Amino acid sequence: MEETHKQAGVFLELRQHLQSGLLVLRTDVAGDPAEVTVSGGDSFLQIKMPTWRLPVVLPPGVALTEGSCREVSNTREEGLHLRLRLQVNQHTEAPESMMRILQVKKSYCFSCQRCRAQVLTKRVFQRVLPLPNGNWNTLVEDWCCHPDPFANRKLLPRPGDCLLGDTYFLLLRDSECDQTLRQEPSNAHTDTGHNQGPAQKPSRMTLVLCRACGAVLGETLAAETLKLYITELMVKRSDEDGEAISNEHRWLFLEQTVAARLVELSSTQSIFRFSLQTPNGKAFILLWLLNTDSLVASLSLPVVSGDASISPGDDVSVRAEHLSCGASSAVKVLYLPCAPGLHQDITDAWEKDVSVHPLILPQTTCQEVMELLTSSTSSLPPSLRSMNCYQVAFMRL
Repeated sequence: MEETHKQAGVFLELRQHLQSGLLVLRTDVAGDPAEVTVSGGDSFLQIKMPTWRLPVVLPPGVALTEGSCREVSNTREEGLHLRLRLQVNQHTEAPESMMRILQVKKSYCFSCQRCRAQVLTKRVFQRVLPLPNGNWNTLVEDWCCHPDPFANRKLLPRPGDCLLGDTYFLLLRDSECDQTLRQEPSNAHTDTGHNQGPAQKPSRMTLVLCRACGAVLGETLAAETLKLYITELMVKRSDEDGEAISNEHRWLFLEQTVAARLVELSSTQSIFRFSLQTPNGKAFILLWLLNTDSLVASLSLPVVSGDASISPGDDVSVRAEHLSCGASSAVKVLYLPCAPGLHQDITDAWEKDVSVHPLILPQTTCQEVMELLTSSTSSLPPSLRSMNCYQVAFMRL
C-alpha cells in the first residue's frame, strides 16, 4: 500500500525519436478500463476516464496518432498500461546550461541560488575558456611519448578570465568578494583533479560560502582563485530582469542544471556514464544516461480506498474537472548510490573505467541529487522503477 501511495496517479512518457509513448493510470484512478479513452490533436492529449478527464499539453509539433492507443496490461498492482503512437514534426531542443550562456565582453551577475543574494556583480570577461576533460591527466599519460608537461602545474584563470569546468567556474577574487563571500576551512581534502598533477598530494580544502545565508558555493584553489559550482549559483546578464527566476524552487533548479549538463556532455563528447563525486574525489552516485528525447508528464493524486475511482467531488487540491498538466522534456537515467558494501563490484569497475566521466559537486548537493532521483523513482509504476541492479529516474530539462 505504501508503494501505491507514492506512485503518481497518471504517468506519461513519450519518446520523440521512437514516436511512441506509454501511459500508466493507477488502478484507483483509471476505474473501468473499458471506459478509458485517449484522444488528441496537435500539441495536446486528452485522457478521458469514467468520471473525469485530464488534458495534457504537448510541445509544438507533437501529436497523437488517432486510433493508436491500445491496452498493454492491467493489474491491480501496476494499474492500466496503454501504448500510444505519435506524430513528431518538430523535436524539442534541450535548453542550454549556464555554461553555454556566458560570452566575452558581456556583463554578468552571479547570485546565490538558495538565498538570491548577489555575490558577484557586473563581471565582464575578456576570455571564456573550457578546461580540459575531467580525465585529461590519464589521457596525457596514455598518449604522450614524453613526460606530462602539465604535471605539478595548476590551470588557473588570469585577470578577466572565466574558466569552465564540467560543473564549475574558475574566477579570480576581487575586492567585492570580501563583502559577499567568506571562507571557512574544511575537514575534507581535495582530490587530484583537473589542475593538479598525479604526483601532488591532496590538500585541505577551504570552502567558499555565501556571506548572507552560509551556503557552500565552492572552494578556493589558490589564494586568489575561486571554484564556484553551477548548481549553487544563478547567472544572468546585468541588464536582464531576474524576476522570472527569483522564485525558482531549489530542487527544480538543481534538477534542470544537472540534466542540462548531462545532455551537453553526452552530445559533445559522447559520454553516457558519469560518476557524481564530492570534492574529495569520493564517488557518491553512478549515473547512466539512457535517453534525452523523453517528454514526461505525471500527476500526483491521493489514493482512493477500495474500488472507488477519483471523481470530480474528491479533494485533489482543485476540482478534478479543472486538472491539467504539461509534458516537459526530460532525461532518463539509471543510477546507483555508492554506499559501502553495496554493489561494490560495479562501483570498482566504474572507477577503473576511463570512459566514466567524473562530475564534482558539493557534498550537500550530491545528497540533494540523490533525494530528487529517489523521489522520481518512487513516483513511477513499480515495474518501471528498476533495471537489473540500477534504479530508474527522470530528470526534467
